[in-house]
Formats: sequence, structure tokens, C-alpha cells
Amino acid sequence: MKIAVIKTNDAQTALLARLMRAEAEGEGELGMLMVGNVGVNRVRGDCLDFGDIRTIEQMVYQRPGGFEATQKSYFYQRARDQDIRLAKRVIQGERFHPANRSLWFFMPAGDCPAQWYGQWNTGRYKSHCFFSPTEEDCPQI
Repeated sequence: MKIAVIKTNDAQTALLARLMRAEAEGEGELGMLMVGNVGVNRVRGDCLDFGDIRTIEQMVYQRPGGFEATQKSYFYQRARDQDIRLAKRVIQGERFHPANRSLWFFMPAGDCPAQWYGQWNTGRYKSHCFFSPTEEDCPQI
């Protein structure tokens, strides 16, 4: 059995699953897993904009700096079994490049900028660009 890298319960796992689907369903399972990496990293990080984020709920509904999907009705649909399975994978520590250490992602109109909120671009997957802090700024990730 794998050990979770953040504390969760069934409701929190379902919340993360809903976020992953709402933010990246069009990017397929891998895109959804990368969004999950960002969410888990924000809970683990205790750094930068996420110093007071300790739970999945705090991460999902953070204002400012939270996720756009929480403002759309699709986010509030029940989590599907396949989405919950994906959420459990990232909760158990699976990481996917370029989101393995990322705290931010977004979908630009064109190319990924080199930096976003002062953090370096670590790569792009389909339409999303991912940005990660330095290990010095966020050693817990």
C-alpha cells in the first residue's frame, strides 16, 4: 500500500478529483494528473502564496489565487470513480513532468512565458503551461 503525501479523507479526495476534471478534462488523464500535482504541491508546500494552505479545501477555494473552475457549474458535479482513482494517484505521491514540482499552471493564448508570478516555466502539456518554484524557495515540494 502506498502512503499518502498529504492528509485526506474521502470527501477531500472527491473534491480534488472534481477540481482535476473541471480544470483539465480536455487534456486527458495525464493533464488531469498534472493539475492534481499542482494541487497536492500547494498543500505540501508551506511556501510563497501557499504558506497557510494545509488542506485540500483551503487549496481549492483559496482567494485570491485559487482555481477558475470553482466558479463554473461543472466543478460542482459529483466526482466520478475514474476521477477519484486519478486523485488518489497524486495524493499517493505520483508526479508527472512538467508539473512534478509546479505550484501554478495556466492556459496562455500563445507561447508559455518564461516566468509567471516570478516562477520559471517548467514545460507545457497540451494547452497548459506549468511553473515551479526553486527548491530553495519551496524545499517541501
